[in-house]
Amino acid sequence: MTRSSKKGPYVDPRLLKKIAGKKPADTETIKTWSRSSQIHPDMIGFTFAVHNGKKFIDVLISEDMVGHRLGEFSPSKTFYRHGGKIQKELDQKKRETDIEAAKAAKTD
Repeated sequence: MTRSSKKGPYVDPRLLKKIAGKKPADTETIKTWSRSSQIHPDMIGFTFAVHNGKKFIDVLISEDMVGHRLGEFSPSKTFYRHGGKIQKELDQKKRETDIEAAKAAKTD
């Protein structure tokens, strides 16, 4: 759901305060928990450490990111794989071919 256009973009005031009057090359990473803050043009060049619920992920802000949210670049869920019987069979076949390839390389 987007924010009302009459209200303008939401940028956490603490983030703006941290980057005010500083140059991107001189500052270190800026830690933030504010995943819902929109990226403002003043933030270009800065590196933010955005919290994903478990750890901080470094995000270097570029021009293409302006207007997006900080949380979009710090995924909070980890994809492992799809499960099921077919996937297990595919994994087993892959392991067998890897073992055969290793044996063939070892004998050469």
